[in-house]
Amino acid sequence: MQDQNLLVEYGFRRVIITITAIFCALLEIVDTTIVNVALNEMRGNLGATLTEVAWVITAYAIGNVIIVPMTSWLSQQFGRRNYFAASIMIFTVFSFLCGNATNIWELVIFRFIQGVGGGALLVTSQTIITESYPPEKRGMAQAIYGLGVIIGPTLGPPLGGYIIDHYSWPYIFYINIPIGIIATLLTLQFVRSPRYAEKSLTSEIDWLGIGLLALAVGSLQYVLEKGQDDDWFSSNTIIILSVAAGLGLFFFIWREL
Repeated sequence: MQDQNLLVEYGFRRVIITITAIFCALLEIVDTTIVNVALNEMRGNLGATLTEVAWVITAYAIGNVIIVPMTSWLSQQFGRRNYFAASIMIFTVFSFLCGNATNIWELVIFRFIQGVGGGALLVTSQTIITESYPPEKRGMAQAIYGLGVIIGPTLGPPLGGYIIDHYSWPYIFYINIPIGIIATLLTLQFVRSPRYAEKSLTSEIDWLGIGLLALAVGSLQYVLEKGQDDDWFSSNTIIILSVAAGLGLFFFIWREL
């Protein structure tokens, strides 16, 4: 508890950290929904089918769910500030690359990596905000964070619609770039990392456990995203990935216990 209290901020510094964390969370959430209104534009511009362009959403979601379980360990290994800043930079760089994609599968790959960067933003933002406030004000901190999370999904579609009407679909990704650059600089300047215990050696890391968890959540996310389109268990892919998700989760729990 004493180490956590060392991270409590006050005054201008706390305001900047709160705004930075909320904007980073918004970046991740808005990018989940903003592309929905641009799918037809992407489809026509990139010569993709309806099934192919749907992967723009699915790849991002899979990238999100794979990285989230590893966020705590990665924060400990590299320091929360460095990990958070690196995640913002990955998200920002691949936002630029998404806007410059020349075919649908380039865009899907870039969206997956963008999702890996974005997945860390939501979880880490909440932790940073919580620890920046004293215990008696953490309820208010969570309320502030929750407000940003609630606004995000509703902000994406109208913002995306405006950009599509007045510009073109790459700008739904380019809009992340200035915010990401500013957020990275503010993170490096103001966010502090807690004191962690000794880092785990590479040989001590449970890579198999991480792999099983990534397999389980990645497969499950695909099933949930694509199941309806593929008529659920009429598709061999859905059946195989459902089994993979179940076995991955079972062996992960068995290994960890």
